[in-house]
Amino acid sequence: MSARSIVASALLGTHPPVLRGQLLVRLCALFGVPEGTTRVALSRMVAVGELRAVDGRYELASPALLARQAAQERGRTSPRGGWRGDWVLAVVSVERRDASARIALRDAAASLRLAELREGVWTRPANLDVDDDAARAVFDDQCTWFVARPDDPAALAVRLWDLNGWALQAEGLIARMTGSRAALDSGRFDAIPEGFVTSAAVLRLLRADPLLPAVLVGNAWPGARLRRIYDDYDGALRALLRAFFRPTPDPSPGPAPARSRARPARRATPG
Repeated sequence: MSARSIVASALLGTHPPVLRGQLLVRLCALFGVPEGTTRVALSRMVAVGELRAVDGRYELASPALLARQAAQERGRTSPRGGWRGDWVLAVVSVERRDASARIALRDAAASLRLAELREGVWTRPANLDVDDDAARAVFDDQCTWFVARPDDPAALAVRLWDLNGWALQAEGLIARMTGSRAALDSGRFDAIPEGFVTSAAVLRLLRADPLLPAVLVGNAWPGARLRRIYDDYDGALRALLRAFFRPTPDPSPGPAPARSRARPARRATPG
């Protein structure tokens, strides 16, 4: 991982997304990144607006990264509630769009977990209540919304999303977390890089989860199990990171303080 990737991943997983520069330097050093390289990366991220520097601390400032963090958190929660079978349909209804508008719509679609049925037509089951006003506003500006019911929703879901591919990746990450969990529990700081990379891979996959109703993915769908195991894994990684970031006492003994001879306390006398 590059210094920028390590810094971004660390802040994306922190709430609120702010850490001291010294801690970020120490973290990057675990990955073999020199302090100078990390400092340069931090300066560049501030210059392009990805980070904001305040009193030696760095916090996420880019709307894109903040939206990514929000999508990341949404991905950690399984869909709740019932589903009545409706699908939402967003059809592009503006006559002309430039390249930036098209890119903004695709980014918003990823946040809203919409899939492209065909050019200019986006859809998904109406089982989510996504709190992303910015993404919704992009679609409202370019599209008209409809509600529909496909003849075969399960077949449509398989067509729109690579469900088998997602499930295979999830099973692989579950095995990876299970295999590396003991290293985190051992308290060895050299286990942090592997835990960090594994955590980032899980969060990327969760951001790609279409969050479909259970009836469309079946009982064997590993989404809930991946989230449950990751919550436990993330707790172990955070505990190890807290220990790593904890200030260590100065090992140098220094001069011993001078001893002063204490006088005996006076006894209180009556009267």
